[in-house]
Amino acid sequence: MTVYEPIVGRYTTIEVEGEPQRVYVEESGDGTPVLCLHTAGADARQYRHLQTDPEVLDRFRVVAFDLPWHGKSLPPDAWWEREYLLTAEAYVETVMAVVRRLELERPIVVGCSMAGSLVLELARLHGAELGGVVGFSGASTVQGRFHDWPLAPDVNSNQVVPAWTYGLMAPQSPVAARKEVWWMYSQGGPGIYRGDTYFYSKGLDLSGREHEIDTDLCPVHLYTGEYDYACSAEETEATLARIPGAKGGRMPGIGHFPVSENYPLCKQYLWPALVELAEARAARRHPAGAE
Repeated sequence: MTVYEPIVGRYTTIEVEGEPQRVYVEESGDGTPVLCLHTAGADARQYRHLQTDPEVLDRFRVVAFDLPWHGKSLPPDAWWEREYLLTAEAYVETVMAVVRRLELERPIVVGCSMAGSLVLELARLHGAELGGVVGFSGASTVQGRFHDWPLAPDVNSNQVVPAWTYGLMAPQSPVAARKEVWWMYSQGGPGIYRGDTYFYSKGLDLSGREHEIDTDLCPVHLYTGEYDYACSAEETEATLARIPGAKGGRMPGIGHFPVSENYPLCKQYLWPALVELAEARAARRHPAGAE
């Protein structure tokens, strides 16, 4: 047994909307870059199983980071003077700033929940800079998750938010994994989950614009678990039907947090998607017959 896991964590500074943001980044493996985006109100720990999977690390460089205000990434200066609401513009700018800061060449982007929706916007706006996207629990529009109650002084959001999200997971997912998701959600800063769901339910609506995503340029895979009621499998399937060339669909036996609530089952969908996207990315870089 080795002393350390293969994950290495460091800090770097990016600029978002004219402000410096010190963000925490973890990476492991070597090969095709895969950039992982965590769910609303959580952090990059959700990808620890992917980042320690020997089969994955033998072929992929897996990078995950904590958004500003999340995990080990602190808020910007004078954060106490503002309300945290994540906008689509700031979210896209943050992800692309990390891509460029780390010099990730056409990475495959994996996202879940709010990030599962964001990957569609990334594919639409920055498809030429990406090697493809894989989204879990995302759709072109998701309604109903933004509420003010986490800010109420008589609500213990560190208890209520994880309990509210706990019900989004499949009952047959391993208890230890579900409790780990609960634990991560108990540690978010005040109002951060609410501010993230602003993006998820208010800040992004690609309805009627799904056709703007060029899957020849940036392939799209989109999956949602059958137990997910925040973003239903039907909503994801409807989105897929409106994106020419997109792949994916319903995942039986799993809920809203596939990568962290049941990694072995999630891998049955994620691994083939990563391999397919990596091969397509390599083919575009080195087309047949090219010198």
